[in-house]
Amino acid sequence: QVQLVESGGGLVQAGGSLRLSCAASGRTFSNYAMGWFRQAPGKERGFVAAINRSGGSTYYADSVKGRFTISRDYAKNTVNLQMNSMKPEDTAVYYCAARSPVFSTTPTDYNYWGQGTQVTVSS
Repeated sequence: QVQLVESGGGLVQAGGSLRLSCAASGRTFSNYAMGWFRQAPGKERGFVAAINRSGGSTYYADSVKGRFTISRDYAKNTVNLQMNSMKPEDTAVYYCAARSPVFSTTPTDYNYWGQGTQVTVSS
């Protein structure tokens, strides 16, 4: 069991930046691959970014590649999502998720989820 709590969401203007954080409970953080997903109103939850257990491998959705960066801090049991050059289409509720042992781009492959944090990008 692991509890995930997202933070850092808010309102940002197009072209701006925002940094999301996800705090994980427990001492087994390093055993989990972590992912970020987002869900806009009326749309399915979709993949954003993922990072493997060691932090040495990352993967991004084409829509965010080159703009977003996922990272993890083992000392703090957190995974972060740095979002730059944001666009209105980035507006969504953002969720962090965990699974073992490898990351996936499919939401149903993850068994631990945070509560989500709202990100709104204005034009």
